[in-house]
Amino acid sequence: MRIIAFVGMPASGKGEAAVVAKESGYPVVNMGDVIREEVHRLGLEPTDENLGDTGTRLRKEEGLSAIARRCVTKLRALNGGVAVVDGVRNIEEVHLFKEEFGDDFLLIYVQSSTENRLARINVRGRADDRLMDEKKLRIRDDRELGWGMGESIKNADLTIVNDGTVNQLRKKVRKIIEGQR
Repeated sequence: MRIIAFVGMPASGKGEAAVVAKESGYPVVNMGDVIREEVHRLGLEPTDENLGDTGTRLRKEEGLSAIARRCVTKLRALNGGVAVVDGVRNIEEVHLFKEEFGDDFLLIYVQSSTENRLARINVRGRADDRLMDEKKLRIRDDRELGWGMGESIKNADLTIVNDGTVNQLRKKVRKIIEGQR
């Protein structure tokens, strides 16, 4: 099984990259959805605080690769082919995916400026994005960097710079993923 995974700061374009992959016929496992499922199971509102606290709690209780382990179960249920993982956060997750999938694991860093990410947040309308400003985005960034995202970014196999239009990002992603079939 070939796994293409995306890592990047909040609103960098990972989700849009995953949409392109899905449109191209690849199944997508979203790591944030794993946390959203847990928040829902607990009966909590899907706020940034609840999602962040739940992600932190799971990683503290089950280890830093807790979310990735749950994703591996979902990926294995797909029975082969090429699949996409949206939202790698820390190096332990990268190590787990590499352990599970070896050379068939490709990590792509989606890079974007803070101002572009904040602009995207203000138009995408997710529940955990409400009332987001630069200060709150930095808090979210710090939390995710605290989970070890910087190491994952450093270990990416490829980088896509996403400071242009959505169509430019979509073209870049399509070119990379089509080469993975």
